[in-house]
Amino acid sequence: MNANTRAEFFARLRAADPAPQTELAYESPFQLLIAVILSAQATDRSVNLATKPLFAVAPDPESMLALGEEGLISYINRIGLYRNKAKNVIATCRLLLERHGGEVPATRAELEALPGVGRKTANVVLNVVFGEHTIAVDTHIFRVGNRTGLAKGKTPLAVEQKLLRHVPAEFREHAHHWLILHGRYVCKARRPECWRCPVADLCDYRDKSPLP
Repeated sequence: MNANTRAEFFARLRAADPAPQTELAYESPFQLLIAVILSAQATDRSVNLATKPLFAVAPDPESMLALGEEGLISYINRIGLYRNKAKNVIATCRLLLERHGGEVPATRAELEALPGVGRKTANVVLNVVFGEHTIAVDTHIFRVGNRTGLAKGKTPLAVEQKLLRHVPAEFREHAHHWLILHGRYVCKARRPECWRCPVADLCDYRDKSPLP
């Protein structure tokens, strides 16, 4: 895929959804951070079902730390890996209070120093909260990057690095969400819905799906 094709690719995604947003529900940077930690190997829908009552009683690091691990588990026990996530969330709340005055830090190094926060989670927070042009490569973006030819790579980091090099500057702010949503709802894992894809003619994927 050449530069002109990539520009057209993102122009079409923008035309279909000019201002994409994360589907995780949150009302503060802290709540987004917690929601993203919980979303690892879980759907946004399952996370939102858990965080709605959780954030009602524990909207900030102080109140969530006061819940403790067992108290937190009572809200998130339907999410995968909930015990390990509860441990990380409580530890993260403690560090936010001890090191950052209860605020979510704005640098990658500080974010990745928090328990349960890896590169992908840090990228989401940096992009959504702080407006940085980062791309968090989840399973959807990894699939879309490789399948379409937009950014092929054997690892999420390789795909991320290619996207950061190749996505035209005017599209970098929202590229992360366009690609996630495209992979979630159109370029699906088992059967991509190519018949309704706005970029099907730009894509390298050969086995274009017929109409349903």
